[in-house]
Amino acid sequence: MSRIQSVMQQLAAQNRSALIPFITAGDPNPEVTVELMHALVDGGADVIELGVPFSDPMADGPVIQRASERALLHKVSLRRVLELVAQFRQSNATTPVVLMGYANPVEAMGYEVFARAAVAAGVDGVLTVDMPPEEALESAKVFKAQGLDPIFLLAPTTPESRVKAVAELASGYVYYVSLKGVTGSANLDVVDVAAKLAILKQFISIPIGVGFGIRDAQTAQAVAQVADAVVIGSRLVQEVELGEVGLAERLRTFLSEVRIAMDSARR
Repeated sequence: MSRIQSVMQQLAAQNRSALIPFITAGDPNPEVTVELMHALVDGGADVIELGVPFSDPMADGPVIQRASERALLHKVSLRRVLELVAQFRQSNATTPVVLMGYANPVEAMGYEVFARAAVAAGVDGVLTVDMPPEEALESAKVFKAQGLDPIFLLAPTTPESRVKAVAELASGYVYYVSLKGVTGSANLDVVDVAAKLAILKQFISIPIGVGFGIRDAQTAQAVAQVADAVVIGSRLVQEVELGEVGLAERLRTFLSEVRIAMDSARR
């Protein structure tokens, strides 16, 4: 059983939703990434999604695009991201880490080479934004063979055939994009999300996390009532943009407020 599966099972037994924050590795610079990861854990993170900087992050809005640009100015490559995860693992052996990024860097390294290096560094799952299930048969097979959970995105417009394909390939959890558009979009409709999750759960047996549009504790609380996990990204990256002074504490404080609100959702 992977770290992700173990954490998700423990939370389900406690009737709690997982809190999954996202930050971009190397933003604002690689020297603080590990500190920020620990701050997220201290704030209540159950799983960390760590963005791999990419020059053309097409699914991301301007906030996360700028995060990639800042990280790339420091020449943060996929191998550098793995080094940061390994550094994080020196003092945290339990919190799952998912790499979220695009196919090109992984394909350039090679699926098997990447998978072995990722597992050696302490990575638990991989979410490749621009690789739909129809194109992921080989990579998912390689990842699973090495002990990595392949994680996939589903959207409000995903057809049933693709939902079934994701159900066959995914492990760990599935990431439901609650809004049409890019990261950082607004106007999340929790009632609509709940209805869509009910449909998805007819096909998907593993946990489903919800992301995009979750910007505060109140929204996270509402989503936690209907979802197995809550993913927060752009709101945290906005904190990074405000500057390094007090950054780790700001992330910890914000996330702890979200964690408290989420835990109260199912009491």
